[in-house]
Amino acid sequence: MTRLYGETALGLAWVIALIASLAVLFIGEVLGQTPCLLCWFQRAFMFPLAIVLGLGFWWHDDRVGRYGVALAIGGGAVALWHLGLYVGVIPERIQPCTATGPSCVDDNQLIFGVPIPLMALAAFAAIAALSALSLKDKNS
Repeated sequence: MTRLYGETALGLAWVIALIASLAVLFIGEVLGQTPCLLCWFQRAFMFPLAIVLGLGFWWHDDRVGRYGVALAIGGGAVALWHLGLYVGVIPERIQPCTATGPSCVDDNQLIFGVPIPLMALAAFAAIAALSALSLKDKNS
């Protein structure tokens, strides 16, 4: 029963990572929206999550959730910083996106009226929680 519970949590974490990865590819490649610098860093955490969690789910690896937790915490930290910039909590003078490339804080950061960094933070939080649940009560 515990193994089935862990596999379900891991499978859900993988589905979220896969959907998030495909969504940002759609936004960038189909809609033509160039990602800002912080979006690139968030992608650097999300894309491996889709691969690592997918392989762990496929191979029934009971311990792959620890990599999911680590990557999701890293990506979540970047997404939280990005969200802080977007809502104006972090001062403008330390924004990394103002020198070159698209802005981290303008209207191109909205999809269906929701800020992209908020969606990324929610995805990373869900992946971290589900990855941690997949590790619960393991004897190995």
